[in-house]
Amino acid sequence: MRVTLSFATTSDGFLDDTSTQRLVISTPEDWAAVGRLRARCDAILVGAETLRRDNPALVPHDESVRARRTTNGLRPDWTKVTLTASGRLDPSLRFFTEGDAERYVFSPEDIPALLNVATVISADGPLTARFIVTELEKRGVGHLLVEGGAHVLRMFLDERMADEVRMAVNPALTLGDAGYARFDFRPAADVACDRENLGGMQVSNWVLHPETSNEDRQWLRVAIDASRQSPPCATAYRVGAVVVTCRGEVFTGYTHETSATHHAEQEAVVKALAAGADLRGGAIYSSMEPCSRRASEPESCTQMIIRHGFARAVFALYEPDRFVECRGALTLREAGLEVRVYPDLGDEVRAINAHLWG
Repeated sequence: MRVTLSFATTSDGFLDDTSTQRLVISTPEDWAAVGRLRARCDAILVGAETLRRDNPALVPHDESVRARRTTNGLRPDWTKVTLTASGRLDPSLRFFTEGDAERYVFSPEDIPALLNVATVISADGPLTARFIVTELEKRGVGHLLVEGGAHVLRMFLDERMADEVRMAVNPALTLGDAGYARFDFRPAADVACDRENLGGMQVSNWVLHPETSNEDRQWLRVAIDASRQSPPCATAYRVGAVVVTCRGEVFTGYTHETSATHHAEQEAVVKALAAGADLRGGAIYSSMEPCSRRASEPESCTQMIIRHGFARAVFALYEPDRFVECRGALTLREAGLEVRVYPDLGDEVRAINAHLWG
């Protein structure tokens, strides 16, 4: 999933004021640009405080956007997402009542009042950006736009779950003591920035994590092809894996290649270690989500990937809950790895494992 943060501030860094009325910070030209950005995304996320203060509908105003989504087999409006720690959300808010869209609410507990208007996703513990991204990814969201508020934006940045940041500043608007929710974004000095002026708004765009989909797909194709060599088994998925080190060394493996208990990731790692390769900072590509629980060996593939210091993990299909409930992607993200998933390749992985579904 790609995650883009987008927000507008006053000249002194506030996202809102202390009044009960919605504060308009952006110019019409900036709003038009935000509309084009929204049109490229699958889902929009705002915090519960934003819903309570501004009551946004979060629906497309351009009918061509809705028509294109419908043609692609999607619901007309982009998916709406929010999160709440308190559960205090009124089902009469426009977020719930307007538009034809999937609606997801992340909360530590179930919210009975929202039973018929949204899907509530509960977390075992505090809500995190890593958990939200993982759960939305499982539900088909490929590009998430996060629009605030301040706590939500900071959470995604602190957990390194933001790929791009768009900040629009209105230099003609200063709030001072009337300001509410100050937000200050300071990227690392080596992060390149594109700047433009839109109707007086000073807009800055940063790419925190570069787009890697072409390379990722290339190696996933190798992993998927390797998985075809794995013999069908009633107790294991046919999976292929590729290890690519920082020096460009490549090692492949597939389920049960040399051992009846080895998973594909293990096979590739064993080959790399036998060749004396340094795995720290490398990438591992797998046709299916690395396992997080197993009975056949003492260490899961997820634990092995973390132990060897990989920086990236890329896969095509989330592991179905057939043998165990897998949480490999979330565990890897919690350990600080960059995780990328390409579910459009998942149908091929399912077909290779048809023996388990037939």
